[in-house]
Amino acid sequence: MNSLTSPYPSLERFEEIVGEALDSIPDALWAVIDNVAILVEEWPNREQLQSVGLRYPGQLLGLYEGVPLTGRTHSYGLVAPDRITIFRRPIYRYCAPDEAVIRDQIRRTVLHEVAHHFGISDERLHELGAY
Repeated sequence: MNSLTSPYPSLERFEEIVGEALDSIPDALWAVIDNVAILVEEWPNREQLQSVGLRYPGQLLGLYEGVPLTGRTHSYGLVAPDRITIFRRPIYRYCAPDEAVIRDQIRRTVLHEVAHHFGISDERLHELGAY
């Protein structure tokens, strides 16, 4: 997507919107979020798709990779940060070229992946009505 011809936000604007979504997370949650890097990538790679049982890159909007807080033991330490990756192109394929719609989807995706950091499964997110 060329920013000169695309009706979608530029990469820089997309990253700003991800930052806004992160800023919307309450301080009380940030106080317990630990050792997580937030990344923006264009597309998921093959390994990321396989890790969640998907075949097509457009199906994956975001991904949490790491050890959830609920799975960490006293021996957890000196490890690379967990990663939350937000995939720009799949979100654009999923959303209409409307920044408000894109902003809402990015926020939902960020919060969904942060929930995984807290050990909340997709099944539990469904039960909670997060979808």
